[in-house]
Amino acid sequence: MSPSPLLRIDALGIDLPLDGELRTVVHRADVSIPEGAAVALVGESGSGKSLTARSVLGLLPQGARVHGDVLFAGESVPRMRPDRLRAFRASEVAMVFQDPRAHINPARSIGDFLVEGLTTTRGVRAADAVEKVTGILREVGIIDADRRMRQRPHELSGGLLQRVMIAAALAAEPRLLLADEPSTALDVTTQEEVMAIIGEAREARGLAMLFITHDLELAAAVCERVVVMYAGTTVEELPADRLRGRAAHPYTRALLASRPSVLAIGAELRSIPGRPLSGFEAPDGCAFSDRCPRVQDPCRSHRPEPSPAGDGTAACHFPHASASEETARHA
Repeated sequence: MSPSPLLRIDALGIDLPLDGELRTVVHRADVSIPEGAAVALVGESGSGKSLTARSVLGLLPQGARVHGDVLFAGESVPRMRPDRLRAFRASEVAMVFQDPRAHINPARSIGDFLVEGLTTTRGVRAADAVEKVTGILREVGIIDADRRMRQRPHELSGGLLQRVMIAAALAAEPRLLLADEPSTALDVTTQEEVMAIIGEAREARGLAMLFITHDLELAAAVCERVVVMYAGTTVEELPADRLRGRAAHPYTRALLASRPSVLAIGAELRSIPGRPLSGFEAPDGCAFSDRCPRVQDPCRSHRPEPSPAGDGTAACHFPHASASEETARHA
């Protein structure tokens, strides 16, 4: 029997108050992360991936209603008491946000920001905390760490500030790292450096990671498994190395087909017809039905449940078969 995952998001649903009534923005999210593994949650803007990640920390907007469960080492996060939730956030899970400038007090120094979390939540002596975070700053590629500790956020570039956020997350010594599009706001070269820093730090510490991104190729390069989300529902989960040839859900395949390729010079760039839906716009049937080339009558009336598909699962009434399955079917 395989061990229980460190994190299990089990049939998670999230309702938020919109225009005076509760609207469903996440219909069903299912994610499982073993200890020390990296899993990507991929989706377009509005798909619900960031809300799903924030539910792991209990950081949902006021008035949110949660269905299903989020289990960390078997313990339900939505059912944690306030004191337990504070301790959980301080020591077991850490998050690297997309925009570091929105999460660091601009009036305080970098050193104050990094040290405060250790002294107030973990009881570390100030001198020990300074020594620890300075060492982590050097580890994440900030050579002149002593000087940076005295500076304020506006004096650092976006790339350096994201390294500070990574250092803050690592200083908490978590078991799980949540990385919410940590390189999106950076230039291409800095993106690569930041992702390399996260990967090296994660492997050195044996951290599990939930990596939020809109980039399938990056997800496959960074993580062992990929979960694809559309309109508030996780529609497919599969090993990263099977993504290109074994994707079963039409949405995943359409995303892959719409990416430009350096090998197909002069080829027409394919697009997905229609527009992406947010979770609260999803119809009763499959949310992708109006854009899907394989749509049939059941797709419009019944929302598909996740079921086995190749090496993973797909929430689709008529998933694509892998090449091996097609061969066996026609043998």
